[in-house]
Amino acid sequence: MSRGTLFIVTAPSGAGKTSLVKALAESDERLRVSVSHTTRAARPGEKDGVNYHFVNQDKFMEMLRSGEFFESAEVYGNQYGTSQRWVSQQLSDGIDVILEIDWQGACQIRNLEPTACSIFILPPSLESLTTRLQGRAQDDAETIERRMRQAVDEISHVAEANFVVVNDDFNTALDDFRAIIRSHRLTVKAQQYNLSDLLSSLTQGK
Repeated sequence: MSRGTLFIVTAPSGAGKTSLVKALAESDERLRVSVSHTTRAARPGEKDGVNYHFVNQDKFMEMLRSGEFFESAEVYGNQYGTSQRWVSQQLSDGIDVILEIDWQGACQIRNLEPTACSIFILPPSLESLTTRLQGRAQDDAETIERRMRQAVDEISHVAEANFVVVNDDFNTALDDFRAIIRSHRLTVKAQQYNLSDLLSSLTQGK
């Protein structure tokens, strides 16, 4: 069985990363989305074990000290971490995995998993990003201002990714996202396993 591919998806808050990943995963049975652990409180409509594994600070730090996280980072004052065991098992089973993480986590993953494919989601403008954050009606003005400052810093790391998708029109962005996944699966390295029988017959003249 060929090993699955790890896809890293990074974006500033409000760029539409989660919606794009959700839509892609629902249409691709070969993809699984990692559910991160976090110390932040659940937002309205979020479910434990579905959107995140919600844990308190003490539990998170215990897991961190035990080496249970593939990567971890503090974002907006909250802790986030990805389960090492779960990701490794999925990849070993030949399943492609998507990690939705910030640039700090992405940097950690690239160092640990050099073959990972990194995708950065950009908003069409800072103005549209502000409008989206305000439209979510989840944060006060001070929080939105802080998120916008963080967004500028996050976007400054775009060159570290392998691919960039601008989420202006959602369907177009989803098509671009899907094309990246598909093209990565068509690389020689991936196809050498998937087409092993065909390649063997062609090279042996059978």
